[in-house]
Amino acid sequence: MSTVTAYAATSATEPLTKTTITRRDVGPQDVKFDIHFAGICHSDIHTVRGEWGQVNYPMVAGHEIAGVVTEVGSEVTKYQVGDRVGVGCFVDSCRECASCKAGLEQYCTGTGMVGTYNGVGRDGQPTQGGYSGSIVVDENYVLRIPDDIALHAAAPLLCAGITLYSPLRHWNTGPDKNIAVIGLGGLGHVGVKLAKAMGAKVTVLSQSLKKMEDGLRLGADEYYATSDPATFEKLAGTFDLILNTVSANLDLGAYLSLLTHDGTLVELGMPEHPMEVPAGTLIMGRRSLSGSLIGGIAETQEMLDFCAEHGVAPEIEVIQPEYINEAYERVLASDVRYRFVIDTASLRSE
Repeated sequence: MSTVTAYAATSATEPLTKTTITRRDVGPQDVKFDIHFAGICHSDIHTVRGEWGQVNYPMVAGHEIAGVVTEVGSEVTKYQVGDRVGVGCFVDSCRECASCKAGLEQYCTGTGMVGTYNGVGRDGQPTQGGYSGSIVVDENYVLRIPDDIALHAAAPLLCAGITLYSPLRHWNTGPDKNIAVIGLGGLGHVGVKLAKAMGAKVTVLSQSLKKMEDGLRLGADEYYATSDPATFEKLAGTFDLILNTVSANLDLGAYLSLLTHDGTLVELGMPEHPMEVPAGTLIMGRRSLSGSLIGGIAETQEMLDFCAEHGVAPEIEVIQPEYINEAYERVLASDVRYRFVIDTASLRSE
């Protein structure tokens, strides 16, 4: 066992504080790496504050992790010391169910995917995430970060990037597709960049036009305010695919009406309350309502390679660890453009 400095949540209501945690010894198939950057995801905040169920406090959040390998186990074949690597939302799965064998570990039906934090590893110990100086992970759940992606920019791709990439790929996004992204935040802005890189026509649907200049700069072809009823009249029957990146309770009937026949609206956020689905809107256009959860290991690697090839990177604000609590408040206030990334250098040096 080794100890490492980290920032942990001790309850749902107290600020995150500096502490030390233990990491397991490097096993035969393990990779240990120094964490250089860790993204802050809204999911971190939901989990820290106990909004998504039971939390095993003290807990270290962070599932957008990028760093450099410092040690590998005796049976590791994929990585060596000095490699640039990352870890996303999970660090293990059953490896035996149909989903795992199909490369869809995020939908594991055996043990379920083991979360990078607030999960329980095979050793029976709670998993702790990336707001820390180093981590030990089985090589099969580690990603290689291409040289063309800076480590600080790579971190948010490991959740935000794959969350958008997976549905875009699954629904065959390309030059013949008309795509809409609801919300231009930490998820949405990456979706705009990815869809544009895939050749699609991209429209941002946002509550207001205050981020319109950003949206067009990031690659959107059009930008509309959903607070304006005329938007829904003008865009009715327009889109092949709509990606909803916000967690607000929307009028699904209004948004489903924006789909063309056989179009699909994909839920990526998790609203607090159930939403009504008007059957008529689905039936009359043979429309679909679906959902998507991150991506498997192979697809996440594919996403990283795609981003490297096409120059796709998130817009980030790099912060120091002691700023995490203030960053949380700014995320909740939508006061970040567009993703906070923690520089963990001070956590490695202690």
